[in-house]
Amino acid sequence: MSNGREPFGWIDIVRLGLVQAALGAMVVLTTSTLNRVMVVELALPALLPGLLVALHYAVQVLRPRMGFGSDVGGRRTPWIVGGLCVLALGAVGAAASTAWMAHQTTLGIVAAFVCFAVVGIGVSAAGTNTLVLLAKRVPEARRAPAATIVWMMMIFGFAVTAGSAGKLLEPYSPGRLVAVMAAVCAVAFAIALLALRGLEGREPLAATEAEPAPPPFMRALAQVWSEPEARHFTVFIFVSMVAFSAQDLILEPFAGSVFGWTPGQTTQLSGLQHGGVLAGMILVAVAGSGLLGRRFGSLRGWTVGGCAASALALLGLVAAGIVGPAWPLAATVFLLGAANGAFSIAAIGSMMALVGQGRQRREGVRMGLWGAAQAIAFGFGGLLGTAASDIARWLIGSPAAAYATVFALEALLFLWAARLARRIRVPQVETVSRSAADVSFSTPAVVFGKPR
Repeated sequence: MSNGREPFGWIDIVRLGLVQAALGAMVVLTTSTLNRVMVVELALPALLPGLLVALHYAVQVLRPRMGFGSDVGGRRTPWIVGGLCVLALGAVGAAASTAWMAHQTTLGIVAAFVCFAVVGIGVSAAGTNTLVLLAKRVPEARRAPAATIVWMMMIFGFAVTAGSAGKLLEPYSPGRLVAVMAAVCAVAFAIALLALRGLEGREPLAATEAEPAPPPFMRALAQVWSEPEARHFTVFIFVSMVAFSAQDLILEPFAGSVFGWTPGQTTQLSGLQHGGVLAGMILVAVAGSGLLGRRFGSLRGWTVGGCAASALALLGLVAAGIVGPAWPLAATVFLLGAANGAFSIAAIGSMMALVGQGRQRREGVRMGLWGAAQAIAFGFGGLLGTAASDIARWLIGSPAAAYATVFALEALLFLWAARLARRIRVPQVETVSRSAADVSFSTPAVVFGKPR
């Protein structure tokens, strides 16, 4: 059992990865399966699930407050467990609300809005503090691979839940939908509890003596925002995540309307992109950890390079819109995914290093601020991409030229993000042993870092 001072080893990192996987398992059915049920089985407007998902992102502006609560208390585990519990209740309630829509549409919709807001609150509390706990206890040499492990396990949670729940939902009925959601949440919550048991330990006494009378939340938030590095990194996250998410909802329509691909082919294209994301994550993890010898590149270098490569890949999609079916679309999309994965993991590693820089006992507020920026950017990016493509098509007339225009704008956003990333000053630990037992935590530099 940890005493609150020891750095996390690989087993500890995997255990936190299980917590992320559990969180992802609860969220994936809420933001995907329920959407499909509303649109297909219930024949409701697609705008409804879009607004519900946007609400679950918007509520995540509460992330800084959730992080502040754990900063004051000195422990993250109660907030993680509480957040997962709230998330589970919200997810089951969202499924029940969706089933209710079949009989009383208006009341079901009202209940769904409440439940999706609850889901956002649960994600804010659990997700923010899971990352803070990981940040405070992972040594510098393991940041990139640790981030990769945790995010891969969250993606694994998405995949396993979607696959197994999909089979259990056949044949579909509203009652079966609620039962499957309840079962998934119960299993995920149990796994998370087992993974967290004894993991954090107790916060060292010295950490609680630094500030016996914590300030009000708004003052703590203002203190963090006044820190140049924290403020600059917030802007970088917002810009890069808008660029990252803006193409997510228009890539498949682009392939269908310009290249004439079938729904099955465009779905495979999306899978190829996610495969590229995974490849980019693994590349940075291996290159940054020194598993193959000396380390190759800094976190800032990989972040800048990943953003620049993403811009180049998007310019490739611009060329695809101009050239048409002769362009190697699949290869371009895979490279876009790989560049996205590389910059994402490098940015998370930088986050792990930066979260402890500045005023002490503000790690949760910083992580919450960055998480809120990411959530808002994801919601705004999806809206921006689809709206921009519609407006461009209306102004230009040609679908290919319209999509190419939007991809070009997204490339400019990534170039802006690359410029912002160049100013990120990631602290370096002068000497860090590869053995977790030998790592010193006397410096604040050694600390932490939808899906799609």
